Amino acid sequence: MYHGKRVAVIIAAAGQGTRVGASVPKQYLKIGGQPVIIKAMKVFDHMEAVDHIFVVAGEDYVHYCRGLIDQHGFEKMESVVAGGAQRQDSVYNALQEMNRRKPGVEYVLIHDAARPFISEEVVLNVLQATEESGAAVACVAMTSSVRRMGSGDETSESVDRSEYYTVQTPQGFRKSLLIDAYEKAYDDSFFGTDDAAVVEHAGGQIAMVDGEYQNIKITTKEDLPMENRVGTGFDVHALTEGRKLILGGVDIPYERGLAGHSDADVLTHAVMDALLGAAGLGDIGMHFPDSDPAYEGISSLQLLQEVKQKLEEAFYEIGNIDVTLIAQRPKIRPFVDEMRKNLSEVLEIDVSRINIKGTTTERLGFAGREEGIACEAVASIYR
Repeated sequence: MYHGKRVAVIIAAAGQGTRVGASVPKQYLKIGGQPVIIKAMKVFDHMEAVDHIFVVAGEDYVHYCRGLIDQHGFEKMESVVAGGAQRQDSVYNALQEMNRRKPGVEYVLIHDAARPFISEEVVLNVLQATEESGAAVACVAMTSSVRRMGSGDETSESVDRSEYYTVQTPQGFRKSLLIDAYEKAYDDSFFGTDDAAVVEHAGGQIAMVDGEYQNIKITTKEDLPMENRVGTGFDVHALTEGRKLILGGVDIPYERGLAGHSDADVLTHAVMDALLGAAGLGDIGMHFPDSDPAYEGISSLQLLQEVKQKLEEAFYEIGNIDVTLIAQRPKIRPFVDEMRKNLSEVLEIDVSRINIKGTTTERLGFAGREEGIACEAVASIYR
């Protein structure tokens, strides 16, 4: 409760977030291993001033969203509601569900699921202003110069940026004021860009409180904070008669080749595992099982291309790759440049980011006895 009044939070998570370009809405992407929506919710769940949390999700993601939230055990979570055609419809659906389940709520906070860096201080600022004024929004002053288009679309003029602020969430309202404003908006066929606009349309006055510049909204992939990760890969294949020796996509003249379901390119396999490991995406056995006839004899460079695509879908880019091939024979130095070129072309990174070196085991172990070849790789990725 806040000063004896019950407070509910509506987390607006029904948007598709298409500008991010991900395979799932942006609120389900991970930052530091945690979904954006979960990071946004945690602040409210930990606050004594907040009593209830309602989430409104896209209709196709209600079940997924509910399962994700259940995994994290939020104490104040009440319900996941299906959204509507527009953001206004979605919030209104949540308002109706909140009013039905928790009619004693006095103050409502509405927060974007795509704002994971909200602080308790901003929330309390909004609550205080809501208590005093009935409606409040968190805002920050413009830091860039601002221009306004002229009437002819070919001219523009500067404006005084000190008069302008960018609006954030949470936005806070007395529940009765907000519900009345929504009903008037629908009566007037009015659709606002945010809840403050809906209340303002109904004649309400909106107080502004200080937000925080770190309270950004994830809109494009560039808004996701930089995350650096490292993975390792290790693979071994036995040498056998009647097979080509393929390393790094290079057909190396040798009396024996490596046994395996695919082309058994042990070097490329180690690189694939390092990349998958860095991204937390399992290993090559999970994605390309040797029980699947589709991968019989396939070029490992083709599989590497698929790994690259999986990294792109998770918004990872490759930093660098360092490979150590472990074999008594053959010597790989004459072929290293071609191997690096092959990997760089598939991964679409500069060849300078790929290092390949060979070593022996001084005739110790299976590699020293020329029974097989091993390879280890380290890869760094970022997003």
